[in-house]
Amino acid sequence: MSHLPQLHGFSVNQNEWFVEDVRLSDIAQKYGTPCYVYSHKALTQAFMAYEKACLRPDGSRRARVHFAMKSNSNLAILDVFAKLGAGFDLVSGGELERVIAAGGNPHLCVFSGVGKSVAEIRQALEVGVKCFNVESIPELDRINDIAGKLNKVAPISLRVNPDVDAKTHPYISTGLKDNKFGVAYESVLSTYETAKSMGHCKIIGIDCHIGSQILDIQPFLDALDRILLLIKELSQRGIHIQHLDLGGGLGIDYEGETTPNITEFANTLLNHIETKGFGYLDVIFEPGRSLVGNAGVLLTEVEYLKPTPAKNFCIVNAAMNDLMRPAMYEAFHAIVPAQNKPIPSETYDVVGPVCESGDWLGKDRQLAIEQGDLLLILSAGAYGSSMSSNYNTRPKIPEIMVKGQQIFLIRERETVQDILALERKLPDLI
Repeated sequence: MSHLPQLHGFSVNQNEWFVEDVRLSDIAQKYGTPCYVYSHKALTQAFMAYEKACLRPDGSRRARVHFAMKSNSNLAILDVFAKLGAGFDLVSGGELERVIAAGGNPHLCVFSGVGKSVAEIRQALEVGVKCFNVESIPELDRINDIAGKLNKVAPISLRVNPDVDAKTHPYISTGLKDNKFGVAYESVLSTYETAKSMGHCKIIGIDCHIGSQILDIQPFLDALDRILLLIKELSQRGIHIQHLDLGGGLGIDYEGETTPNITEFANTLLNHIETKGFGYLDVIFEPGRSLVGNAGVLLTEVEYLKPTPAKNFCIVNAAMNDLMRPAMYEAFHAIVPAQNKPIPSETYDVVGPVCESGDWLGKDRQLAIEQGDLLLILSAGAYGSSMSSNYNTRPKIPEIMVKGQQIFLIRERETVQDILALERKLPDLI
């Protein structure tokens, strides 16, 4: 068997896959396939690995975790993290509404994103988000104007583009100067001066996020040093920073990558900040993938095995609309049978039924399977459900959370009628 990622909460017992104390095959029988399945234990363990670094031995807090909810915004998952004490990093008004619906605290929300609308800024000011991560002077002008009309003062930080190469996929790299994100490093000081002059903006922080699925700590340290230098220069100009938002981006093990231990990673950055003399700052981590990525799987069923002269195809009932990452990034996800069978294996491309050649979930996989078998697509907890669509009028699939022996349906299977409900035909023309 090829390398499998470390999946807390998932295990193999007597040749059958379990999530905590529940057979994946039992979930498939009860809820059908395809579906997403998450482990409550895995979510909690990943969060607590960050918390271990964020709390000092005396119990005082030196950093806080804000879950990057674009990675998975299911209400139940938000509820789990909110109850553990998390804040949230959000990038839309809809995500802010999700936090509130899940019982999260809007005062622990940081509003990021390059294109905040008037309505979104007004909404965030009215509920009192912790901070806006501002990405341009026009956005700063808009926030100041709206805050003035509401007779409020907007807490802001600037998202700095440090021009640091995160050594990751170009689509998920965000810290280079040719990316759309953040204020260019050489423009940061003058932009803070502009913000300082605005009557309805209050500078409270500085933010930096350099990308996603980063496996080396050095790019984080390089970006951090550039940000600390800015904080020092800002202080000399009478602009005092209260919090440092380090963003997220820590990668996970998909196919044998060597990934930093979460607690050691967080401790390294926090210790570096303190050693440099900036221990007074409130620090924010914004992890997404490293909290939920390996806490979920996509469960699917083999519809057909199709041999051809060139390839063997394993056609499953999950597709690119359910899990976009392989088609979008050529991303790897390990794929395993839910039950190991003593039959010969073959090499397959695992593909879905969507009418696109890009509809594949795994290529050249060695699998011992038969028609009707269940497959687990691993490491699917991040950017799986949250990026799914209704392409080919395929209903979105259910999501299930398991805690011990308990099974919770946390998203019902959508129907075609649900998809059509908001659409209207043209009236008959006379």
